[in-house]
Amino acid sequence: MASKQANVLSDRQALWAFILGCVAVTVGVLAHAPMFLMARAMHYRLAGMPMGSGMMAGMALIVIGIAVAGYGLLPRNVAAQRAAAAHIAIASPEDAPLGWQHWRLMIVLTVALIIDTMKPASLGFTITGMVSEYQVPKATASLVPFVALLGTVTGSFLWGVIADVYGRKASILLSAVMFVGTSICGAMPSLAWNAGMCFMMGLAAGGMLPVTYALLAEMMPNRHRGWALVTVGGLGAVGGYFVASGASALLQPIFGWRVLWLINLPTGLILVLLGALIPESAKFLLARGRAQEAEQVMRLFGSHAETVTPERSVIAGRGYAALSGARLVAKITALSICAFAWGLINFGLLLWLPADLVGKGYSIGVSSRLLAESALIACPTVAIAALLYSRWSSKWALVTMVGVTLAGLVLVLGLETAGAGNPVWPVALLIVGTNGIIAILLPYAAESVPLGVRGRATGWVAACTKAGGLVAQALSIFAAVPPMKIVAAAVMVPTALSMILVALFGRETRGRDLRDLE
Repeated sequence: MASKQANVLSDRQALWAFILGCVAVTVGVLAHAPMFLMARAMHYRLAGMPMGSGMMAGMALIVIGIAVAGYGLLPRNVAAQRAAAAHIAIASPEDAPLGWQHWRLMIVLTVALIIDTMKPASLGFTITGMVSEYQVPKATASLVPFVALLGTVTGSFLWGVIADVYGRKASILLSAVMFVGTSICGAMPSLAWNAGMCFMMGLAAGGMLPVTYALLAEMMPNRHRGWALVTVGGLGAVGGYFVASGASALLQPIFGWRVLWLINLPTGLILVLLGALIPESAKFLLARGRAQEAEQVMRLFGSHAETVTPERSVIAGRGYAALSGARLVAKITALSICAFAWGLINFGLLLWLPADLVGKGYSIGVSSRLLAESALIACPTVAIAALLYSRWSSKWALVTMVGVTLAGLVLVLGLETAGAGNPVWPVALLIVGTNGIIAILLPYAAESVPLGVRGRATGWVAACTKAGGLVAQALSIFAAVPPMKIVAAAVMVPTALSMILVALFGRETRGRDLRDLE
């Protein structure tokens, strides 16, 4: 494994710098362990305790280590790389069979996304502990998930740019190193320090998703690309929630809420080790002049390289014009509005609705059961979304899921206006629709834009999902959440608009060669 990592980093600034950075970050995290263990008699409550010199030195090691690792991963002569990449296109044959390399990549990236998703998913299981330990109102504690979401918004866009410079694999490794550093959130004695560390965690977590989708889109055969993207993304999201909830159920009663941050150390290191099983993009390797390694990757995944000429605007025999200019902006705008609406629903309406139902006299058992079963409902939703996306239409599968979500909003509005009724169907439609949207949206974005801007465009759309959540969490922090009928009516506007825009400007990607978008 070490030799594989060395090959990947052979033309970077310094392999030793990446290794040294990883060691420094790990040592910096371990320097916080004594303070956590000393609080065992107080059920690991650290609020108000002074930070010793060992902890301060550990924090400095983490910051320096991440910077050194980032320097070590930086490719040499980036300008020449970007110029060469503009004339290279990589594509898999239309009917290439799925081999072990494809399955292994899907498994590894699913595990990576589970590790990535479990970190922000853990936020919901730590708020109660923070409120109790720091003796602050719930609105104040809500600043932590707000800051974490702000980090994911920043990371989603920033990592898209980093991926285009560093390469897909190296950017995943750098994100994993940052994951390890965020473990110290579990040893922070104040809420402010927790918020700062959660921003860093969000910064790392926000970058993993778009980079993973972009890498998978480039490696999978055209015939299997759609369902593979949707399945990996959907299982990663659902699996992350299950791991976070399972870790909370098993470990939090023994070690307190802080342990949910401390497990970032082993899971982050696992992600670094998994990097050995993740191939680098063949286009990136060719742009770096590493033709032999690129040929090996293309041979394993059944792809091939072509030279792109500036005058090529329509692929011969396909009649599929390249997406650029106003059409590209229109598509990204449509997907961005859809992502923003999803964030408003997922991080806002779905979180507020159960309390609203209880306040109206509905059974608390019904509301609690709906939330508890949401992850189970998501599993078949992922399968259905993957089937529609790969067998029917990528574009209309997304439109359909937005339509299901819109129907759920209409039923919620009717429920709130009437003041009575059964909440099962409105919430069920929202859960099915939103899970279908998030399973399809980013894969569709990764497939729908040219390779040269794929990382940045996918990162931007991912950032918009978190931006909607930021608006929702801000309303919670300022105790300004309006009545549910107003929320439902307001969210219907961007949801309906996104459905119309995707229907008008979206393009069919099922079975298409990604070179058609160049």
